[in-house]
Amino acid sequence: MSLPTSSTTSATPAASGVDSGRQNSESGLSPAINEREFRDTLGRFATGVTVVTALADDGRPIGVTISSFNSVSLDPPLVLWSLSLNSPNLEAFRNAAHYSVNILAADQQELSNRFASRRNDRFTDIPTRPGLSGIPLIESCCAWFECSNEAHYPGGDHLIFVGRVERFAKGEAEAPLIFHNARYRLLGDIPPND
Repeated sequence: MSLPTSSTTSATPAASGVDSGRQNSESGLSPAINEREFRDTLGRFATGVTVVTALADDGRPIGVTISSFNSVSLDPPLVLWSLSLNSPNLEAFRNAAHYSVNILAADQQELSNRFASRRNDRFTDIPTRPGLSGIPLIESCCAWFECSNEAHYPGGDHLIFVGRVERFAKGEAEAPLIFHNARYRLLGDIPPND
């Protein structure tokens, strides 16, 4: 759901990202970015929470919590998400013919935590129905996007997946689960300006 943790350097205005685009006038090099500060700053961008599901080569259902989901194109219908190169499911997702992006509802925080963990029994007692090629669609979500595995691109310490949406549906749940500043949030309306 978030950037991988690693050791950090001391936090200075440049290292914390304040002037990260400015070059150091003495050395001509861009200053180093403090990974912890960068991660925390990225966390200020609120995202929806999804669980991406597929079937491994052996037919076993796999799933992982992702907050990096985004639309790419309407014509053709493309979406993207990314997965850490350290994920034990990386090759299974790379090789899957199809996967589903399950948009979690506000009351599905436990599902988000379960699929973000390393546990092996992620699908135990989780109501699902089969989608394209038998991929598991998690019940009671806000929406589902069933995708063919269109392309992959290197993205630093992540692999970027581009999926071609073949089917999609809206669920009855309308309130999505939101992740912001390292916490789950609920979507609230802002009163209109008068």
